[in-house]
Amino acid sequence: MYRFRDGQLEVLLAHPGGPYFARKDDGAWTVPKGEIEAGEDYLATAIREFKEEVGVAVDPASRFVGLGSIRQRGGKVVHAWGIEGDYDPAHPLPTSTFEMEWPSHSGTRKRFPEVDRLEFFPLPVARVKLKDTHLPFLDRLEAFLGRP
Repeated sequence: MYRFRDGQLEVLLAHPGGPYFARKDDGAWTVPKGEIEAGEDYLATAIREFKEEVGVAVDPASRFVGLGSIRQRGGKVVHAWGIEGDYDPAHPLPTSTFEMEWPSHSGTRKRFPEVDRLEFFPLPVARVKLKDTHLPFLDRLEAFLGRP
């Protein structure tokens, strides 16, 4: 999701939840994303996952900006679209969670939120916050919109 504030382009980024990211900031944020289900269309997945992670429903008839795909270091391919919109930070995050053993090797399993924070950032700040493999999405959005 992107918006313009005071003539400046801002993008909505998600901070991953869980103990590995609790103290990480710069280089840790991502675009909201999720897993595709068998037979599901990529854009339909993006719309569904955005609602699940961010809690904001997106009209499938909206104007989407295709941002292509990237491959993360672990091999996962992420496809992304941009859509102009807004997000109210007072809006509570959905309760999507994941379970993992924590502390490591303790035998204890705990649940953590998939996303613990959402925030709009101006492009220069977003480039610092976003994990480096996702940076091409910002470049493509900026090129499509024709302004920073």
